[in-house]
Amino acid sequence: MILNKIKTTAICATLLAAVSCTSDFNEINTNPTGITAENLEQDFNHVKVPFTTMFTGIFNTLHWKYQLQQNLSADIWSGYMATPTPFKGAAGDNSNYNLVDGWNGFIWSLPYTDVMANALKIEQSTKGKYDQFYAISLILKVEGMHRVTDVFGPIVYSQFGTTNATIPYDSQEEVYTKMFSELDFAVAELTKRVNAGEATSFAKIDMTAYAGDYKQWIKYANSLRLRLAMRIVKIKPALAKTEAEKAISNSFGVLTTNADIAKVIIPDYIDPILTISSAWGDIRMSADMESIMVGYSDPRLSKFFKASADFPGQYRGIRTGINMIAKSDRTGMSEIGSVVESNQKVLMTTAEVYFLRAEGALRGWNMGGSAQSLYEAGVTASFTQHGVSGASSYIADNVKTAVNFVDVKDAANNAVAVNNVTVAWDDAAGNEVKLQKIITQKWIANFPEGQEAWSEYRRTGYPKLFRVVHNTSGGLITTQYGVRRVNFVQSEKDGNPGGVETGLAKLGGPDNGGTRLWWDTTGSNF
Repeated sequence: MILNKIKTTAICATLLAAVSCTSDFNEINTNPTGITAENLEQDFNHVKVPFTTMFTGIFNTLHWKYQLQQNLSADIWSGYMATPTPFKGAAGDNSNYNLVDGWNGFIWSLPYTDVMANALKIEQSTKGKYDQFYAISLILKVEGMHRVTDVFGPIVYSQFGTTNATIPYDSQEEVYTKMFSELDFAVAELTKRVNAGEATSFAKIDMTAYAGDYKQWIKYANSLRLRLAMRIVKIKPALAKTEAEKAISNSFGVLTTNADIAKVIIPDYIDPILTISSAWGDIRMSADMESIMVGYSDPRLSKFFKASADFPGQYRGIRTGINMIAKSDRTGMSEIGSVVESNQKVLMTTAEVYFLRAEGALRGWNMGGSAQSLYEAGVTASFTQHGVSGASSYIADNVKTAVNFVDVKDAANNAVAVNNVTVAWDDAAGNEVKLQKIITQKWIANFPEGQEAWSEYRRTGYPKLFRVVHNTSGGLITTQYGVRRVNFVQSEKDGNPGGVETGLAKLGGPDNGGTRLWWDTTGSNF
């Protein structure tokens, strides 16, 4: 149940009345520390804690929570990772499309607790008074909550914070419309302050590498706009073009250098994926990553994964949706590598932005460059980000493609390569092939951020991924198309049943993992 439905009780009123009737009212109600609300506002301490929780809550920093929020869902459905652990035995789990509601409820509850609730606190204490803080909270809110609507579809958004018995859901179209509007406000507000030469007041609060620089936050907001615009390109092509070109034409532009990467820096941080992979042994390289990155002889492979413990010098993955017998059968496959060994959590990369622009250019939009030049800039930015060389020869390779997957433990899981495109740009190719190249390289560059990769896979169908071997969804989710969304959560069905009904009415299909979202339409990408 969403936290904003907690109501004040009569007991509180009674206690307040009792205190106010004493003769020592002033003494009792004086803060013994001497710190007043006015003092807190002078140093902006009143928003530090809410912002900190937002920064660390987009990807939850508690390892078991992140495992349930994303690692056992989007990180797998994206084709990035696979689990060697038969959590639910023969019945299967998320890996086999038998969705585990008890796990997936965290995809909903954590962002509402960490992101939405704190965005509301910041709005209530800063809007109209410290609008620079409100603007940045909106950017973080859009970052955190577009991920939620891209999992469930309709969600509680514009009505969050009301105390009505029933809190209605917004349709996904309504959520996206609201998010574009929120980004409009954020960009306009921060731009006004930059143009006025105002010094930042966000530096001591900012947990990103931006150190409070409003110009960098504007670039990030524009880049988020570009991401959201591309997501709706098949359902709202004219609006997508308008919003994308608005992002590019803004005077501060989008992320263009690796210094622009949006990343949260957390002292003494240990990435949950590192713990889940190396300490718990619950996640490994996927068969799709093995097929594509080994096939390309990709220099980033050694950054993303460790060599297999069972097959030294080789990178070995696990095919999703196979029949798991014992965890020990496949824990010797490749663990996640040094890409998760830092005190940073990346929200958005510069490479992703170049690939978004490349797709826009392919569609004839004004993206500030040709599809080929932006595509190649994206590959180069990713290589630079990960500190590997060889981008030029990699970009020029028109021979290597994905390789077949061989399950060294069970030949029944072998699979012929399906994502058969080379890296090199080919002007003579059709737009679908060019798009497949762009999305494949964006998929690689965005690793290990499975949520965005899964969303783009659903939107475009790329990169082509191996199908699950054992589908235990009972016919609710097709093996051909995979998981399209997650069921509405039980806490909402119990605590806000009327709201869930409004969500169902706006979903456009039954509440199961086979129903497509608003932007997830069938048919050609062009």
